[in-house]
Amino acid sequence: MPALRLLLHPERYAVVKLRIADGLPAWFALDAAPVTAAVRRGDELSLVAPEDVVPEDAGLVERGFRALEVTGPLAFELTGVMASIAQPLADAGVWIFTLATYDTDVVLVPEAKIETAKAALRAAGHTVE
Repeated sequence: MPALRLLLHPERYAVVKLRIADGLPAWFALDAAPVTAAVRRGDELSLVAPEDVVPEDAGLVERGFRALEVTGPLAFELTGVMASIAQPLADAGVWIFTLATYDTDVVLVPEAKIETAKAALRAAGHTVE
């Protein structure tokens, strides 16, 4: 796997767990930030949104993430991208929440661990901007 270039987004993000029966809440907008996501699995709806738009009573919420985006586009059949990010972060004790799009991958990292994450990724040969 060649070295990757990752862009650190300035926004703070939250991950929200809702019931699919509740539908998308009025506060959620796909164009609210450079990274947003809505994923359905069974009766669960998981949202990634800018922290400042997520109400306190939004449901089960984890706050305080920063997004590291692999600059792409990446070839769809490229293998090992997420492993080359996840392993150094795991070794450094940084847990992640992952997202993938057609063109690239994104990892959400707790803001309290962002300096540790950047150092681990750089030590693995990646560039973090």
